[in-house]
Amino acid sequence: MKNMMRKMFVVAFSLVVCLATYGQVEMNQLGFYDKAPKKAAVIANPDVKEFKIVTAGGEEVFKGQLSEPMPSKNSSLTVCQADFTNFTTPGEYRLVAGNQESGVFTIGDNVFSDVAKAVLKGFYYQRVSEPLEEEHAGRWARPAGHPDTQVEIHPSAATPQRPAGTIISSPGGWYDAGDYNKYIVNSGITTATLLSAYEDFPQYYQQLTVNIPESGNGIPDILNETLCNLRWMLTMQDPNDGGVYHKCTNAGFDGMVMPDVTKDTRYVVQKGTAATLDFAAVMAQAARVFGQFPNELPGLADSCMVAAKYAWDWALQNPNIMYNQFAMNREFKPEVFTGAYGDNNVDDEWFWAASEMYAATSEPVYKIKISEYINDSLRVPSWDYVYALGAYTLLRINDPEFAPFFTEKVVGMADGFVNSVSTNAFGVVMGQKPSDFVWGSNSEAANQGILLINAYRLTNDMKYLDAALTNVDYLLGRNATGYCFVTGFGSKRVMFPHHRPSAADGIDDPVPGLLSGGPNPGMQDRNDGCNYVFTEPETAFVDVTASYASNEIAINWNAPVVYLFNAIEAEQANWK
Repeated sequence: MKNMMRKMFVVAFSLVVCLATYGQVEMNQLGFYDKAPKKAAVIANPDVKEFKIVTAGGEEVFKGQLSEPMPSKNSSLTVCQADFTNFTTPGEYRLVAGNQESGVFTIGDNVFSDVAKAVLKGFYYQRVSEPLEEEHAGRWARPAGHPDTQVEIHPSAATPQRPAGTIISSPGGWYDAGDYNKYIVNSGITTATLLSAYEDFPQYYQQLTVNIPESGNGIPDILNETLCNLRWMLTMQDPNDGGVYHKCTNAGFDGMVMPDVTKDTRYVVQKGTAATLDFAAVMAQAARVFGQFPNELPGLADSCMVAAKYAWDWALQNPNIMYNQFAMNREFKPEVFTGAYGDNNVDDEWFWAASEMYAATSEPVYKIKISEYINDSLRVPSWDYVYALGAYTLLRINDPEFAPFFTEKVVGMADGFVNSVSTNAFGVVMGQKPSDFVWGSNSEAANQGILLINAYRLTNDMKYLDAALTNVDYLLGRNATGYCFVTGFGSKRVMFPHHRPSAADGIDDPVPGLLSGGPNPGMQDRNDGCNYVFTEPETAFVDVTASYASNEIAINWNAPVVYLFNAIEAEQANWK
């Protein structure tokens, strides 16, 4: 059987050679905890059956057998695995397989500390309406962009109290992605994920500082950063009725320029049920979290709760107002062509908002609403499917009625993830099926990791933590592209993300701490001149600025990687 597999590999080689170098080592490019699992992927070469770990000076310190070749389910690649878990000596090393070798990696403690801090600091670089000072931003200091103190009510959002053209102030927040607009729906899942990271690991975050202007003010930096966006979100609620505008935006995308040179008119556009429910959910969660800081933030928790209830009431009166940008543009001018974030089903938003409102108030009316949607499907969250966020919250408060039900759901899904690792050529959870590779696929990997962290917290079973760690490895280089997907890190790192400041600032290195979207076989940017050399699900990635479909950054992708990387750092002692 072994000889047969080797012969099958030789036949398949002609398909593989176009994808990767024979024997190429694909691995986490940063490091490994000394007692944790340590694996690398090697693009199979029938002539190479062993690997070795060597010091920076070339001294061999460990030797092992490569696994049998395994064809990938998501590309034409055939892969062997190198397992060096039993090598535990701290230091800096390379992995060598045949005539191929990895970059330098570390074995020791706190190996993800720098990248975990960086992905949180990445949000600082996305701040709107304030300058990034050199003291905090270093080489990436820049003037403030988009003051957003003179924002027009778009005709689609007009009311008798606020007719079209009315000027409102909506400063602050984060730029959503590679563009310069601000979207409530995407801000919702992003802000909630950061708040959840703090809720799940408060002691860890109380010690974590990332050099932002607010550092040292008595509030953890993850919450300081979250506040920047939360305060913007509050400006997006109409004070006359409680509804929430879908986005604050130009009519069209800005060019690839720095944010301070843009002059286009900014608008708030149509209120919608999805945006309003996302807002209600975030404000209820924020009331719960920031209520722990009454002296530092007097009145904030109360204001958030009032806003949440006002939004909830609007949604009850307007349960099916869906944001349809094409329809809006047919009726109202100017037409708007920035990110739509349209969602035709808000059952999951109702469930999430009800869960957060119930967690914040314990009022039975929200419990009744939860029950309407409790049997909906659980899958890892995305901006347009936030059901899991409600499930995590009901588990977080350990509600006696709902927690057992969702424990079974989360652990059952996590078991499926764990079982999938052995059938994945790269030995990771990510890529159980080709459909894992969607627009922003790297956030899928990070959110899978979050679900596994939740399963670990529910059971204390290390198999879930080990599985979550495989997706950290995936994002840092153990993948079919060989890229470390976080800017500023890795021996083969993303250098040209679709990110306006990184493209326009004249600095060779991109803004650090930003997660690239990752492989996306949809390749929606091919018609815009983006050339993909590789097109299979797990290889459809190109590190060029033009690739908004595979190489853009986005706040809703950075947030789950903040949670995952920092959770792994917080739990590292479990591998001792």
